[in-house]
This record gives sequence, C-alpha cells and structure tokens, in this order.
Amino acid sequence: MRYLRQLIIFVFLLTLCGCEDTSYHGSSVPTYPVRVTIDTKAVFVDFTRENLNAYITVDKDWYKENGKNVLPTPVTDAWGYGGVVVYISMFGYDAYDLGCPYCAGRGHKSPCEMHGIYAECPLCGEAYDLGCGYALPTTGLSREALRRYKTTFTGDKIIVTQQ
Repeated sequence: MRYLRQLIIFVFLLTLCGCEDTSYHGSSVPTYPVRVTIDTKAVFVDFTRENLNAYITVDKDWYKENGKNVLPTPVTDAWGYGGVVVYISMFGYDAYDLGCPYCAGRGHKSPCEMHGIYAECPLCGEAYDLGCGYALPTTGLSREALRRYKTTFTGDKIIVTQQ
C-alpha cells in the first residue's frame, strides 16, 4: 500500500513537471483588418498559378507586382499590419503579412521587403522563405513565421482575408 501511494505521488509530480503552456498565443504581429482583392484577368496579367515565385505586395499606397507599381490601393482595401504579400508557391496562392514578427515582438513596426523568394526585414535582417509555402525564418533570429492570411480563389479573383 505504501508503494502504491508513493507511485501515485510520483506520477502526480511527474505530471506537474511535464506540463507546459500549450495555449495558442498567435503571432507577435498585431491583428489588423485585411481585405485584398486581386483580379488576375485585369491588371495582373502575369499573376497566374503557372508563374511560380511571382508576388504582389499591397500597402497603403500601391499594389506592386514583383516590385513594380501597377495599381493604386483603393480605400476599400485593408492591408494588415505591415502590408500584404500574395505569393505563388508550388502549393498555389499564399498570403502573408509583411510585418516582421521578431521586430513586432520587441515593439518595432518593420515591414519586410521582398527580394526574390524571401521577405527580408530591413531592421533586424531576418529573412522569411516564401518558396516553401510557410514563410519560415531562415537566419534563426525569429522563432515565428510571417502571419498567414486566408486566400480564396474564385473565378479570376484572389481574395485575401484573415483566417
């Protein structure tokens, strides 16, 4: 009986030691409204699924296709915290907030800039690989990927919203 009581106490203590916070904390990037619509048959003629590694960024001023201004941002659109990038990976259309999670977690607003398949933060230097379909950090400075947004492809339009 004595051993059974000791075993129960041991298992209880082991359970307490093995507990960790498993609640979802979300992203360090603050939640801002997101609503972006891209008409692939209108201005964005090169933005089809077959055009791997192409991207469109959206901020308060412009839609930019692969870094070139193509359309002013309508006042009805919302572009998240640091702007939105819609990227064509081998998995389809992926959308992320360009706010750097590492800098946002430290109280700095630093939008990443696109360089090929990477979104790079000019403040901390972290680069996020968009080609893999997850926007994972590459240098090891950040522990978070870029905040991901939901993309819906209907007809000829890509609609980006919060998840």
